[in-house]
Amino acid sequence: MPQTPGPGSAEPPAQPSAEPPVDLAAVRRRIADTRDRLGIGEPELAKRAGMDPRYLRRVTEAGPQFDADGLRRVAAALGVDYRDLLDGPADPSPGHTGRPAGHPPGQAALLRLTEQECWQKVGPRGIGRIAVAAAPSPLVVPVNYATDAGTVVYRTAPGGVAALAPGTRASFQVDRIDDRTGTGWSVLVTGTAERIEDPEAVRTVERHGGAEPWAGGKRPLWIRIRPQGITGRRIGTVGPDGHLT
Repeated sequence: MPQTPGPGSAEPPAQPSAEPPVDLAAVRRRIADTRDRLGIGEPELAKRAGMDPRYLRRVTEAGPQFDADGLRRVAAALGVDYRDLLDGPADPSPGHTGRPAGHPPGQAALLRLTEQECWQKVGPRGIGRIAVAAAPSPLVVPVNYATDAGTVVYRTAPGGVAALAPGTRASFQVDRIDDRTGTGWSVLVTGTAERIEDPEAVRTVERHGGAEPWAGGKRPLWIRIRPQGITGRRIGTVGPDGHLT
């Protein structure tokens, strides 16, 4: 096993880690994007990862071939999955790796998703559900959605159930469940609805694509759900190594 350098060390580990080649520019970009999202600088990240800032730069520049264990510490300090850091987020599907606590092998377990993992699951577009208050009872309607600058957008018909008035509180949910394997995940976004009426803003969201309603018909009204909270869970089976699969 390679020796992990101490916080004050700028020396490489004794042996390089046996890892396949990765796109280091993409890894550095993911690290920078996550630091921006968390609002932390390089010194704070180095502190969280337990290493000298000079060594942190060396790890991020040289990648897992230089020190895979060090890069795993960086991923943990950022709260992201190590493989997602190396390869980018996987396609939305059950089976995201993780380590639930206190569950024996073979037992199903729930694991909380981070905010970043939630957005990775939601992805750029897909099919979700909008839940709105209505009389005599709340309604849930499916929508083709896209994401735009940290919000969820969809098209609907004026006067329809999903044509929410500005300021309406709403919930949006998207999930993937495999009944056969007993695995899957679910993400819930809660927030406030806005109507996108500015022509330039409409052109911007239309360029995203993926929100063309399958139901067809004239549906010119764009609705934006501006999140005030996003939470998620995933369920899987604990493997012999203690990871959720």
